[in-house]
Amino acid sequence: MVIRPVDHGIFASSAGGVSGAGYFGGGSETATVDKYAFTDDSRTTLSTGLSSVRQTLAGMANSGTAGYFFGGWNTSNVDTVDKFAFSDDSRSTLSTGMSAALWGIAGMANSGTAGYVGGGANGSTVTTVDKFAFPSDSRSTLGTGLATAVRTLAGMANSGTAGYFGGGGNPIIDTVNKFAFSDDSRTTLSTGLSAAARQLAAMANSGTAGYFGGGLPNGAATTVDKFAFSDDSRSTLGTGLSTGTRENAGMANSGTAGYFGGGYTGSVTSTVNRFAFADDSRTTITSLSSARRSGGAMADGNIA
Repeated sequence: MVIRPVDHGIFASSAGGVSGAGYFGGGSETATVDKYAFTDDSRTTLSTGLSSVRQTLAGMANSGTAGYFFGGWNTSNVDTVDKFAFSDDSRSTLSTGMSAALWGIAGMANSGTAGYVGGGANGSTVTTVDKFAFPSDSRSTLGTGLATAVRTLAGMANSGTAGYFGGGGNPIIDTVNKFAFSDDSRTTLSTGLSAAARQLAAMANSGTAGYFGGGLPNGAATTVDKFAFSDDSRSTLGTGLSTGTRENAGMANSGTAGYFGGGYTGSVTSTVNRFAFADDSRTTITSLSSARRSGGAMADGNIA
């Protein structure tokens, strides 16, 4: 069976043919988690929310089972990992946590196997990549790590094959690190992003292509770079985001569409852009329940 999740740690499926949903959590000093049903892109807000108010966190998910929000910052950095069961959206908090309290991190996942959280800062930037095994949620730390210590990066994955961490700051880079899921070995793509960027977001159409959108190279960008998973070649979408945005979050319903939500455009925004994977066309859907920046995202999409 080929797993085709959604990415950014945004993964697939629901029993009985249910189409699943995507989640935007935290940001701008809020604990809110907004849920978008992929059947019609309608939005609801979970009654549970995160276990604490925080921003600059990361999200990823285990298709059909649970999604996770990691770390971040409120009045101090946290190592907290909140887990949301997709069956009822109930929240629990992992006893393991991250290996360090970090902000400015990114997440991605190999659905059914493990999720990864990389980079970030706690006084100084790090190269650390923590791996959480599904379904036990046991944590290990990769020996490889990122090629460069970096924060405010973005992550996305081609489930079953490889995950990618791209961009980030201190200094701002265009580097894209690729981790092969077979052995967690790391390579660095020769292409890189089309421009160095931090505070960007990512999502993916698993089996086909991954997308990095927005960020701060020289002012908030509308740029969306697309990486074909067949050969890791990069192109840049003609559409781009509806407005130059940084500190946004990304998630996707693999095989159908990807979403970039929230961020800072000159002011904090609640806008959600939707990109149809069939032709990469962009529409703007129901906004987040409140304007927010530096949130995280993950999704329970479809297995094909």
